[in-house]
Amino acid sequence: MRGTFRVPAHGPVTSRPFPTAPALDEEEEDHFINRPCYEFNDELTTLWNDRHCEHCRHYLTARCPHIDEFLDDVDDLTPE
Repeated sequence: MRGTFRVPAHGPVTSRPFPTAPALDEEEEDHFINRPCYEFNDELTTLWNDRHCEHCRHYLTARCPHIDEFLDDVDDLTPE
């Protein structure tokens, strides 16, 4: 059994790079990464151990020595 073959009307497919996300401010990007107080939260899989504060055992707890910085960020987002 033979089928028909049609050449695509749009021409050959060329690869294009994916659009990249806008660059974040380097200062803000490093703000919550690689802090000396970081302790990985063992309840997460080890693949998540990227030294970001959100994966720390003390993230958003009273044991976090930098909790005021996190709370300041949240206060900035509240509507007036």
